[in-house]
Amino acid sequence: MKEIDRDDKREERITDEIVVDAYGPEEQAMGWYYYLDDNLAFPFSAQCAEERRISPLRKGERVTVIGMVPVDDCMHEMFVEISWQERSLGVPLAQLEPVDVGASTLEAIEDWHYWVKRGYQLV
Repeated sequence: MKEIDRDDKREERITDEIVVDAYGPEEQAMGWYYYLDDNLAFPFSAQCAEERRISPLRKGERVTVIGMVPVDDCMHEMFVEISWQERSLGVPLAQLEPVDVGASTLEAIEDWHYWVKRGYQLV
């Protein structure tokens, strides 16, 4: 993903609501995980925006996102569970673009995409 310009309003929301009081990467990851889990309305449709080596999805492929993967799997990147070829598996949320979703789901996904595109990391 390409890096994007700073968005002061989004930066403030991320700092004040998502990673507030986070003293390290693990606490930031937990903040992101619970923010996404609370704000994403599952299930929802999404489309693969870019191919990644760690995921079998191809660009343009459409999937149904059914939930977050367990929190222990999200300590370095946010993953969601999708229905795919008659089974479920976790894929990076950064790889997906939402399709016809509500405002809170869209904002939460855009917040995570922004975080990633700005080059921030959960290390």
